[in-house]
Amino acid sequence: MYEAKQHNPALAATLIFFASAFIAATTLLAKALGSDQFGAPLHPFQIVFGRFLFAFVALGVVSLILRPALQRPHLGLHVTRTLGGWCGLVLMFAAVGYIPLADATAISFLNPVFGMIFAIPLLGERVGKWRWLAAVIALLGAVILLRPTPDSFQPAALLALGAAIILGFELNIIKILTRRENPASILLVNNAIGVCVASLAVIWVWHAPSLAQWGLMATLGFSMAIAQTCFVNAMARADASFVAPFSYATLIFAAFYDVVFYNVIPDSITVLGAGVIIAGALLLAWREGRRSSASLPRKRPL
Repeated sequence: MYEAKQHNPALAATLIFFASAFIAATTLLAKALGSDQFGAPLHPFQIVFGRFLFAFVALGVVSLILRPALQRPHLGLHVTRTLGGWCGLVLMFAAVGYIPLADATAISFLNPVFGMIFAIPLLGERVGKWRWLAAVIALLGAVILLRPTPDSFQPAALLALGAAIILGFELNIIKILTRRENPASILLVNNAIGVCVASLAVIWVWHAPSLAQWGLMATLGFSMAIAQTCFVNAMARADASFVAPFSYATLIFAAFYDVVFYNVIPDSITVLGAGVIIAGALLLAWREGRRSSASLPRKRPL
């Protein structure tokens, strides 16, 4: 029987912060692979195939070295989670090929809100007024960063919205798995199933990538493996409704990558949106800290 990780909201928030940096990087790499910068544009099925293939290779090598204790997986949950993740990634990688990276990221990262909502029926979590308030504040920051314009409502934007809904559902399946299995088992099984699903889908659209595109797919896969490791370990240490809003940090990293790789300088609206998102996450962290302190047994004075 797997012993659940100790509840540690501070560590969970830190892990999600690092995961967000790598998740934003994978979106940036997917945008490059879907363009003609390094060769003929790759289909989203092919980009997702590269993501699962190289993430599985990275996790497999680490597992051979560290030899973590693996468990018998719950295949039904794993298949559900992997199919959701595959669909969400395909939609997201397709979206960034047609609309600006910041717009796609802002729309897709409504998934923490959907994740918090799904946590109520799926996990039986109680979401109090402070968590709802923090989520609403973070959502407001996402709306500010989105800058509602005609471009935001083009059909491709609906792809990112679909990704947000699906990935919000997946968030809770991950939480269920973390109660049953250790992170190493979850990651290996997820990526093994992902390689199988992606391999079947990519047959219909395959064309030989350039050497540079192979390198970018490898970087994307390795980045996702790191992000997944951080994310699954975070989910094992805190409620999904607490962890979810911290994922909005991905928006901040996406803006940073825009500066570095696309020379897009954040304006006052970007700064305001990022500030509102951080405010929501800090409010949630403060409230969770108060809750944790209140639940600790009081020591009798000497």
